[in-house]
Amino acid sequence: MLVRFPQPYDFHLSTVRFRDFGSDGATVWHEGGLHRVVAGHEVRIEAVPGGVRVEPATPEAMEEISRLLGLPFDLDPFHDWTAREPVLGAIAETLRGFRPTLNPRPFEALVVAITTQQISLHAAAAIRGRFVQRFGPKHDLAWDFPARELVALADPRDFSALGFSRTKAEYVVGLARSDLDLDALALLPDDEVIATLTALPGLGRWTADWFLARHLARPHAWPAGDLGVRKAVSTFYADGRPLSIPEVRTMGDRFAPFQNLAAQHLLAGARMAG
Repeated sequence: MLVRFPQPYDFHLSTVRFRDFGSDGATVWHEGGLHRVVAGHEVRIEAVPGGVRVEPATPEAMEEISRLLGLPFDLDPFHDWTAREPVLGAIAETLRGFRPTLNPRPFEALVVAITTQQISLHAAAAIRGRFVQRFGPKHDLAWDFPARELVALADPRDFSALGFSRTKAEYVVGLARSDLDLDALALLPDDEVIATLTALPGLGRWTADWFLARHLARPHAWPAGDLGVRKAVSTFYADGRPLSIPEVRTMGDRFAPFQNLAAQHLLAGARMAG
C-alpha cells in the first residue's frame, strides 16, 4: 500500500543513517528498501513515486512506518523559516527532500540512546545488534526489537558477552524493570519528560533530549550535549571554534521554534560535508 509523503521526499537521503552507521537487526536496509518487524510481521518499505510502498500494509505497520519515516514533521513552515536564515537555509536547500526519521517505540528509543552513550554510532549498532539477536525473535531479514517484558527478566551480567559495559547493562535492564509508563510520556510537556527520564539511572539530559527529538518529534528539542550537534554548530556557525554545551544550548534559541529540525539538518549537512 502507498503511504503518500509531502513532496519533495527523498527516501534514500532520508534513510541514510540506517546504512551509514550499520544495522542493529531491527531496521535492516536490503536491496534498496527497509525491513522491520511490526506486530509480528516483517514489513518491507521501498520508495515509489509520491511516497513509499509498505507491504504487508497492516494498520499497525502503516502507523509505525509513518512515524519511522518522520511523517509527523511538518517541513513546509521550517523551509519557509530557513529562507530567512542564510546558513541553515543553504543546508536545507542542499538537503531538499530530506525528512528526519524517528524511532516509533519508546523502549527501543531509550535502549538505542543508552547503547550510543559515549561510543561511536557504528560500535553502538554492533552491540545493539547482538542484543536484538539475543532477545528478539528472528523473521526473514529482520528481528523484532526485544520486548520490554522479556528484557526485564534478563540478568545484566549476561550482557557482557554482547559487548555491554556493566553499567549500561544495568541501565537497560533497570529501565525494563521500572514501573515507568513510557507511552504516557507523550502526554507530558518537554520539561516534565526530561525530569521523568533523568530520574532513572543512566538516563541523563542527552538521552532525554534525543528521546524528545527522535521519538516524540518535539519541535523545540535541541540536543546541545550531543558531540555531533556541537561539532556541526561549531562548523557552520563558529568557524570551527570548539563550543561548550552551555554555548550550544544558548545558540539553540536562534532556531526557535524549529530546534529539532535544525539539529537534524545540521547533522545531515555535516555528514554530507565530510
